[in-house]
Amino acid sequence: MELLKQRIMQDGRCYPGGILKVDSFINHQMDPMLMYKIAEEFIRRFKDININKIITIEASGIAPAIMVGYIMQLPVVFVKKKQPKTMENMLSAVVHSFTKDRDYTVCISNNFLTSDDRVLFVDDFLANGNAAMGILDLAKQAGATVAGMGFIIEKAFQNGRKILDEMNIRVESLAIIDSLDNCKIEIRK
Repeated sequence: MELLKQRIMQDGRCYPGGILKVDSFINHQMDPMLMYKIAEEFIRRFKDININKIITIEASGIAPAIMVGYIMQLPVVFVKKKQPKTMENMLSAVVHSFTKDRDYTVCISNNFLTSDDRVLFVDDFLANGNAAMGILDLAKQAGATVAGMGFIIEKAFQNGRKILDEMNIRVESLAIIDSLDNCKIEIRK
C-alpha cells in the first residue's frame, strides 16, 4: 500500500532495538483518512473469506478494526488488557508486549466470541506474533475460527510471520519493514 509506505517514510521514527514509532498517524494521533484507506485495503485483500466479525486487541488495533467493521457492516470486538469486574463468561490468554516488554493477561467475553464466529483479526503491528498467538488461543477456547489476520505494519526481521505461516494462518500485511538496522527504515517494495 503505497500511501502507507510513504507515510511511514515521512512520519515514522526509528529507535534502537527494532522499534518503529508511528504514533503521529496510527497509534496515538490517528489520521482517519489514512485509516479509511487502510480498511479498504484490508477488505480488498480479504474479500474472498467468509467472516461475521472483526476482532482486535486494545488499544492500537481498535481504529483500523472499527473502520473495517464499519465498511463491511460487521460487529467489532476488542480483546481487553484488563479484566473488567463486570465481564461474564471470560476467556483469557497471556500475551507478551514487545514494545512494553511485559506480559498481559488479555480477556474477552465468550458472549462476544463463540463457536459460531469466523473472524478477521486486525492489528497495527506484526512483530513476534505474540498478540496474534493470544487471539488464536482465545479463538480456540471459544471454538471460533480465525479466517485471516491483517496487520498494518509487519516487521519481517522478527518471527511473527514465520510462526503464523507454520500454522497455516492467512496473513496480509500492508507495509513490510525488512530492516530497522542503524535506525534506517527499509520498506519492502
